[in-house]
Amino acid sequence: MENTILISIEALRKDFPTSGGSFTALNGIDLKFGKAEFTGIVGPSGSGKTTLLNIIGSLDSPSEGRAIVLGQSISDLNPKQAALLRRSKLGFIFQSYNLLPVYTVFENVEFPLLLLKLDDNHRRKMVMDSLEWLGLTDKVKSKPAQLSGGECQRVAIARAMVKKPEIVLADEPTANLDAANSHNILKSMVQLNKELGTTFIFATHDDKVIGYLKRKISLVDGKVTTDEIRNN
Repeated sequence: MENTILISIEALRKDFPTSGGSFTALNGIDLKFGKAEFTGIVGPSGSGKTTLLNIIGSLDSPSEGRAIVLGQSISDLNPKQAALLRRSKLGFIFQSYNLLPVYTVFENVEFPLLLLKLDDNHRRKMVMDSLEWLGLTDKVKSKPAQLSGGECQRVAIARAMVKKPEIVLADEPTANLDAANSHNILKSMVQLNKELGTTFIFATHDDKVIGYLKRKISLVDGKVTTDEIRNN
């Protein structure tokens, strides 16, 4: 792990209201994430993986404790500031792809850039660079319905990477893919991690993803049980 700390989690707790009181999804989490990490938060369903990813991504806020992401305290951000952080610094990859069905591959990847007020030529170059990284330049005019599952996920990764974010958060990104496509997707992300120095943080319980991780953090019942650096 490099010395530059991008994310600092301190005594983090997250409670959700229930009909009988509340449910504690995260309970006293202390973690730091550095630049260019390739890290997974692993554990069974209900262990708090997605909740932690959502807080890092400013999609949710802690009940107690602090989450400092790229120098900003998530709890202190108003909705506009949180949206700006996501728009400018973070990339998201989900298991469901979340592609816009009426848009072409080019338009889907371009979409996050439309809010950044870039000139047309610069924006087009960024989109084409991203599609080239993921081997999708022959699919620019295709729509999601014309693509395989693996191609759709590669488009989702291209969309997440197009603005060269400092951090990419991936929630079960291989859940809907077969083994061959999963390995191809993961190899692409490893390459992007190396070439661009992007920090990747996964929430997963997929053994295929776990095999590629350089750091594995295990969550059980909202608590960190192990945090290991791996030499794979």
